[in-house]
Amino acid sequence: MLEFPRWKYALILVVLVLAALYALPNAYQKNPSVQITPSTSEARIDEALKTRVDGLLKAAGVTPVGTEIDENHLLLRLHDADAQTLASDTLRPELGENYSVALNLASTVPDWLSNMGARPMSLGLDLQGGVHFVMQVDQAAALQKRVEGYADSIRTVLRDARIGYSSVERRPDNSIGVVLTEGADVNAARTQIATSLASASGQTVGGSGPQITTEGNRITVRLSQGEISRIASDAVEQNRTVISNRINAIGVAEPVLQRQGEDRLVIQLPGLQDTAEAKRLIGATATLEFRAVTGDENQAAAAVASGNIPADSRIYYNDAGTPLLLSRRVLVQGDQLINANPQTDSQTGTPAVGITLNSAGGKRMLDHTLQNVGQRLGIVYVERIPTVRMVNGEEVRSSRSVERVISSSTIRGVFGREFQTTGLSREESTDLASQLKAGALAAPMDFVEERVVGPSLGAENVERGVTAVLYAFVFTLIFFLFYYRMFGVVTCLALILNLLIVVAVMSLFGATMSLPGFAGLALSIGLSVDANVLINERIREELRAGMPPKAAIVTGYEKASDTIFDSNLTGIIAGTALYAFGTGPLQGFAVTLVIGIIASMFTAIVVSRALVTLIYAPRKKLKSLAI
Repeated sequence: MLEFPRWKYALILVVLVLAALYALPNAYQKNPSVQITPSTSEARIDEALKTRVDGLLKAAGVTPVGTEIDENHLLLRLHDADAQTLASDTLRPELGENYSVALNLASTVPDWLSNMGARPMSLGLDLQGGVHFVMQVDQAAALQKRVEGYADSIRTVLRDARIGYSSVERRPDNSIGVVLTEGADVNAARTQIATSLASASGQTVGGSGPQITTEGNRITVRLSQGEISRIASDAVEQNRTVISNRINAIGVAEPVLQRQGEDRLVIQLPGLQDTAEAKRLIGATATLEFRAVTGDENQAAAAVASGNIPADSRIYYNDAGTPLLLSRRVLVQGDQLINANPQTDSQTGTPAVGITLNSAGGKRMLDHTLQNVGQRLGIVYVERIPTVRMVNGEEVRSSRSVERVISSSTIRGVFGREFQTTGLSREESTDLASQLKAGALAAPMDFVEERVVGPSLGAENVERGVTAVLYAFVFTLIFFLFYYRMFGVVTCLALILNLLIVVAVMSLFGATMSLPGFAGLALSIGLSVDANVLINERIREELRAGMPPKAAIVTGYEKASDTIFDSNLTGIIAGTALYAFGTGPLQGFAVTLVIGIIASMFTAIVVSRALVTLIYAPRKKLKSLAI
């Protein structure tokens, strides 16, 4: 008996409505736009900035399609890519280093669709374009940072071993000079230093690790060339991991992050909406430094006025512009942070950041607080900001550091690995926790190349890819209409729904469509065609065997379904393996293929049978089939 459950009709209707709804955003084109985002804490997004930007654009002859402003960014929608480029070139030098001016593609999807979670399908860098960064790691700074860490470890072990020393300094050639006091045990000091360096570097002293020489009461520690190369390489790899974590926090689909040469990283962010935010998070090297406060505000003001600053101190300023005297010695720095989360201080109810240190940082903090309860501890927020300025018509890229004291509170009790930092606004605590939790960079990084890959090549690739898929689709439909007649019409409707489901699912889950993705889509259409051919040919065989038309339909679907399931299961396994072990384009191909196979099984087995039942079941006497 040719029957089909009513709940399956309801299921098909729900799938059809949802597929149409979530595929709809892909019909809306994006506007070329320019996005302005503050790059320093002093910069503000307000009406004054909007008025200034409008005046600059008017003078350049650029009329925006629309302007959107909130506390985080100013978005200018423009008519075309030429207007976008002109606006960017006009605003970037005028706004200076306090603002980031980034090219963008702004969505035009209606709010009612966006509120339902519907969004357009992401396109890869080869289809849509996107952001391309090349960042260079300052390996000299990484080496300096590591050597200073070694020097600090030497001071600690000599002090713990009660071996007197007058100085432990890093020299310009990145060696460490140790001067012991008269009568100090040089051999014991050498042994303590060797043990400390072996533990810190993970290399045997005297072998491939640091080299130690003595002359009288002077000890010199030099890094081998292998150790220097290893430090530089480790800095690049650590920064690569940190950047990867920051990209994941942005939520970019299928980013490209790879090493180039000895000290560069290539970053490609296809289909990214908020390019300015990406640049801020990726390029910022914000961290914290904990330093002892060596003098109160009056002493600091007197030191600034006289220019007589103590040798062991530096002048820092807080948000109010008040000077403070802080120790040159860093107690704990960013690379000793394990975790940071925005919290609320249980006593005051103000925003705070809960910080967890590693064991070495926790020990140093514990030792300091044990001896300095009642004294003040300064927390310095250090931010390295990429800058661009025009010199003789060419861009010159550099960076500047902003250091400010965010807290100089009194140490009320002894603490070690876990504690809270207060004195931040809610936004500052959230941003700082996000950057610190992503990881500390082993060395500063600079943007040496930055471009937005234009959509012209991507548009051509999209056009060709869509044309290829459409031609394959249309030729398949024509073949089915002529060869299978009424069952060809059913198959065509099932294939259309199959394509709609694939686009909707990829849009819903944020999958990225690339050129290999188009290949996977075309292949999934072919597999769907194969499934429908199996069903139609099986029905023909049953008719040729003398079976009544309605029974032939039922038997054909039942017997063909097992074969379709088995053949498509192998395709799903292959696609899963490609996704698990492949990278980049292979993963894009695999995602599209697997989604297309699952959709084709549903449309071929369920949807087409529902349509056939709807057409032929009402007929009481069915003598033949149009197949």
